Amino acid sequence: MKKNNNRGQALVEYVLIISLITVLAVVLIKYLGGYLKDAITKASCPLVGETYVEGEKRGEGKCVSTESNGLWD
Repeated sequence: MKKNNNRGQALVEYVLIISLITVLAVVLIKYLGGYLKDAITKASCPLVGETYVEGEKRGEGKCVSTESNGLWD
């Protein structure tokens, strides 16, 4: 009987650890998400020939075309 009780206890401990890691990951992604989005956008703008413009809040930066291509002007 004692062996089964230890297995259940270990399972509960693993579930608690995984839950804690998940909550921490969600909080970090929520907190750092804007910074990550800006960093990715800033790095990708030159690849498509555009200029990065910062937004009012973090995560709102965008790429803006620096030259007109004649399609929508």
